[in-house]
Amino acid sequence: MANAHILILGGARSGKTALAENICLKLGENPAYIATAQALDSEMDKRILLHKEQRGNNFTTYEEPLNLAKAIENAAKNHKIILVDCLTLWLSNLKFSNKSNMEESIEKLKTTLKKTTQSRIILVSNEVGMGIVPNNQLAREFGDESGLLHQQLAEICQNVYLCVAGLPLALKGKLVDL
Repeated sequence: MANAHILILGGARSGKTALAENICLKLGENPAYIATAQALDSEMDKRILLHKEQRGNNFTTYEEPLNLAKAIENAAKNHKIILVDCLTLWLSNLKFSNKSNMEESIEKLKTTLKKTTQSRIILVSNEVGMGIVPNNQLAREFGDESGLLHQQLAEICQNVYLCVAGLPLALKGKLVDL
């Protein structure tokens, strides 16, 4: 299973999380779900609750907004399948945290993915760079940072999918039979 990890990219409400959850449930029992979202407002709180309801009791959930590498290492001790949702939220958490170094955290994540061969990791992330170039510096920087992260993770992962309108397209590797 060496680096048989999967990266799933897509826009908002593209079906990427549902695809990732279906893949996890198809690949094995007792998958872990590492959630990176933080409920910083009532709308995000509702989104988090909706995600929890949709996945039901099918996953063991771990919530970790910053130290993703450590959360993966810990989950890998007890789970053969690990879903991480979502990398863009994790990246924004790092960007706005005064407790974390983004570059160091990304390097730790890449190292952890490379050395975690006993578990299969499914990474979900928003593809934010396919629209217009934003008119503010912060948004442009974030688009650049997430795009570079996706490129680096696509090198590591065996399979990379793009999800649009609930339909997956294999960009690298082949689609898992669902």
